Amino acid sequence: MHGQLTQWAREITQVLIQPPGQAQLHALTAWLQHLAAPEHLALFVHEGCGPPLVLFDTFAPALRPVFVTDYQAGPYLLDPFHLACLFGQADGLYSMRRLAPERFETTEYFRTYYRHLQLAEKLGYIVSLGEGSRAVLWLVRRRDLAAFSEEERGLLQSAMPVVAQVLRSAWAVHRPGDPCITHDLDQRVGDEFERFGQGVLTARECEVARLLLEGHSNQSASQRLQIAPGTVKVHRRSLYEKLQVGSQSELLALFVRQLKGRRED
Repeated sequence: MHGQLTQWAREITQVLIQPPGQAQLHALTAWLQHLAAPEHLALFVHEGCGPPLVLFDTFAPALRPVFVTDYQAGPYLLDPFHLACLFGQADGLYSMRRLAPERFETTEYFRTYYRHLQLAEKLGYIVSLGEGSRAVLWLVRRRDLAAFSEEERGLLQSAMPVVAQVLRSAWAVHRPGDPCITHDLDQRVGDEFERFGQGVLTARECEVARLLLEGHSNQSASQRLQIAPGTVKVHRRSLYEKLQVGSQSELLALFVRQLKGRRED
């Protein structure tokens, strides 16, 4: 046991002695790959008012367009990790299975984007960076590999303090001059979430809209509300018409625009 702890401390030291930014991120990547062998890693910073900023990734040129460029073009809006950042999920290591709504395979995000990634599993560290910014460090394995074992998850969980320090240091190096949103993000998002659609939608349509904003499908929303999927579909069609949107991603884009508009008032 003493030898294992000594090795663990030595490996952590090798990460933390690197200069903050790309060098330290490369060292962190090597360490995490030694612990649990993720096939690829990517670091995104979410600020709640636009496409996430990618600070680091290990994707080959052939994979980068779908995992990074395409993701930033719009699918991120319905990514459970992005929604977790937007709605105040606690910092920690999460799996897609834990954050995704029930019947994830029926959601717009899965059907239009996620299934094309052909992943066996996606884990992500969520780390608060201050000033409303949050980092998500993806760890993914593609479909031809096994999912992460319980032992590997345990090791990755133990690495959380080191990961958080490295990500915060990387953001301190790369942070833009003007933060995109302010310290009261969680409160403003929560307030806007609760009032979204009021005065335009019925009470039930507001409930359906809030579930759609959280990434739910018709089926999972029906389970939450204990009504038939067909009834959810009727409410969904009605609220889309009233709000003049045509899809779940457009609904979330409207929510973000309204959030930004209230901030600028």
